Amino acid sequence: MKNRNFIERLGFAIAGLVAGARRERSIRTHLVFAALAALALVVLRPGPVWWALVTVVVALVVALELVNSAVETVIDRLHPERHEEMRAAKDMLAGAVLLISVAALVVALMLMIDSVQNVHWLAALIGVA
Repeated sequence: MKNRNFIERLGFAIAGLVAGARRERSIRTHLVFAALAALALVVLRPGPVWWALVTVVVALVVALELVNSAVETVIDRLHPERHEEMRAAKDMLAGAVLLISVAALVVALMLMIDSVQNVHWLAALIGVA
Protein backbone atom coordinates (compact mmCIF):
# COMPACT_ATOMS: atom_id res chain seq x y z
CA MET A 1 0.00 0.00 0.00
CA LYS A 2 3.03 2.27 0.17
CA ASN A 3 3.34 5.01 -2.42
CA ARG A 4 -0.30 4.68 -3.49
CA ASN A 5 -2.28 7.83 -4.05
CA PHE A 6 -4.74 9.07 -1.48
CA ILE A 7 -7.83 7.89 -3.36
CA GLU A 8 -6.49 4.33 -3.58
CA ARG A 9 -5.61 4.30 0.13
CA LEU A 10 -9.03 5.68 0.97
CA GLY A 11 -10.57 2.88 -1.09
CA PHE A 12 -8.59 0.29 0.87
CA ALA A 13 -9.77 1.82 4.15
CA ILE A 14 -13.41 1.81 3.05
CA ALA A 15 -13.03 -1.79 1.85
CA GLY A 16 -11.73 -2.69 5.31
CA LEU A 17 -14.72 -1.07 7.00
CA VAL A 18 -17.11 -2.92 4.67
CA ALA A 19 -15.29 -6.24 5.14
CA GLY A 20 -15.39 -5.84 8.91
CA ALA A 21 -19.10 -5.06 8.87
CA ARG A 22 -19.84 -8.02 6.59
CA ARG A 23 -17.78 -10.52 8.57
CA GLU A 24 -18.33 -9.52 12.19
CA ARG A 25 -21.68 -9.29 13.95
CA SER A 26 -20.09 -7.29 16.76
CA ILE A 27 -19.02 -4.58 14.31
CA ARG A 28 -22.54 -4.44 12.89
CA THR A 29 -23.88 -4.15 16.45
CA HIS A 30 -21.52 -1.26 17.19
CA LEU A 31 -22.57 0.42 13.93
CA VAL A 32 -26.22 0.18 15.01
CA PHE A 33 -25.31 1.85 18.30
CA ALA A 34 -23.36 4.48 16.33
CA ALA A 35 -26.50 5.23 14.31
CA LEU A 36 -28.52 5.47 17.54
CA ALA A 37 -25.91 7.85 18.96
CA ALA A 38 -26.19 10.01 15.84
CA LEU A 39 -29.97 10.03 16.17
CA ALA A 40 -29.69 10.99 19.84
CA LEU A 41 -27.44 13.90 18.90
CA VAL A 42 -29.95 15.13 16.32
CA VAL A 43 -32.89 14.82 18.72
CA LEU A 44 -31.19 16.16 21.84
CA ARG A 45 -29.33 18.95 20.04
CA PRO A 46 -26.42 19.20 22.48
CA GLY A 47 -23.57 21.64 22.10
CA PRO A 48 -20.57 21.08 19.85
CA VAL A 49 -18.43 19.62 22.64
CA TRP A 50 -20.97 16.82 23.11
CA TRP A 51 -21.00 16.20 19.35
CA ALA A 52 -17.22 15.93 19.35
CA LEU A 53 -17.09 13.69 22.43
CA VAL A 54 -19.76 11.29 21.16
CA THR A 55 -18.15 11.18 17.72
CA VAL A 56 -14.74 10.36 19.20
CA VAL A 57 -15.96 7.60 21.53
CA VAL A 58 -18.11 6.02 18.81
CA ALA A 59 -15.16 6.08 16.40
CA LEU A 60 -12.90 4.57 19.07
CA VAL A 61 -15.34 1.73 19.76
CA VAL A 62 -15.73 0.84 16.08
CA ALA A 63 -12.00 1.26 15.37
CA LEU A 64 -10.99 -0.93 18.29
CA GLU A 65 -13.53 -3.56 17.27
CA LEU A 66 -11.99 -3.52 13.77
CA VAL A 67 -8.52 -4.00 15.27
CA ASN A 68 -9.84 -6.80 17.47
CA SER A 69 -11.43 -8.56 14.51
CA ALA A 70 -8.37 -8.11 12.30
CA VAL A 71 -5.98 -9.51 14.90
CA GLU A 72 -8.32 -12.42 15.69
CA THR A 73 -8.50 -13.21 11.96
CA VAL A 74 -4.71 -13.26 11.68
CA ILE A 75 -4.34 -15.37 14.84
CA ASP A 76 -6.92 -17.89 13.62
CA ARG A 77 -5.24 -18.12 10.22
CA LEU A 78 -1.65 -18.41 11.44
CA HIS A 79 -2.32 -20.43 14.58
CA PRO A 80 -5.55 -22.45 14.04
CA GLU A 81 -4.92 -24.86 16.90
CA ARG A 82 -5.86 -23.77 20.40
CA HIS A 83 -3.03 -22.22 22.35
CA GLU A 84 -3.10 -20.46 25.71
CA GLU A 85 -1.09 -17.46 24.49
CA MET A 86 -3.37 -16.95 21.49
CA ARG A 87 -6.45 -17.16 23.70
CA ALA A 88 -4.91 -14.63 26.09
CA ALA A 89 -4.17 -12.24 23.21
CA LYS A 90 -7.77 -12.48 21.99
CA ASP A 91 -9.10 -11.99 25.51
CA MET A 92 -6.94 -8.89 25.99
CA LEU A 93 -8.29 -7.39 22.78
CA ALA A 94 -11.85 -8.19 23.84
CA GLY A 95 -11.10 -6.53 27.17
CA ALA A 96 -9.94 -3.39 25.39
CA VAL A 97 -13.18 -3.29 23.38
CA LEU A 98 -15.16 -3.77 26.59
CA LEU A 99 -13.35 -0.87 28.31
CA ILE A 100 -13.95 1.61 25.50
CA SER A 101 -17.56 0.41 25.16
CA VAL A 102 -18.17 1.09 28.86
CA ALA A 103 -16.58 4.52 28.44
CA ALA A 104 -18.94 5.17 25.50
CA LEU A 105 -21.88 4.12 27.66
CA VAL A 106 -20.79 6.56 30.37
CA VAL A 107 -20.61 9.35 27.78
CA ALA A 108 -24.11 8.42 26.55
CA LEU A 109 -25.51 8.47 30.09
CA MET A 110 -23.88 11.82 30.86
CA LEU A 111 -25.30 13.24 27.61
CA MET A 112 -28.78 12.06 28.61
CA ILE A 113 -28.46 13.53 32.10
CA ASP A 114 -27.18 16.82 30.69
CA SER A 115 -29.98 16.94 28.14
CA VAL A 116 -32.69 16.23 30.71
CA GLN A 117 -31.32 19.04 32.85
CA ASN A 118 -31.54 21.34 29.83
CA VAL A 119 -35.07 20.47 28.74
CA HIS A 120 -35.18 23.09 25.99
CA TRP A 121 -35.13 20.25 23.46
CA LEU A 122 -38.26 18.71 25.01
CA ALA A 123 -40.16 21.98 24.85
CA ALA A 124 -39.20 22.35 21.19
CA LEU A 125 -40.17 18.75 20.49
CA ILE A 126 -43.70 19.18 21.83
CA GLY A 127 -44.10 22.63 20.29
CA VAL A 128 -44.02 24.76 23.45
CA ALA A 129 -40.89 26.72 22.58
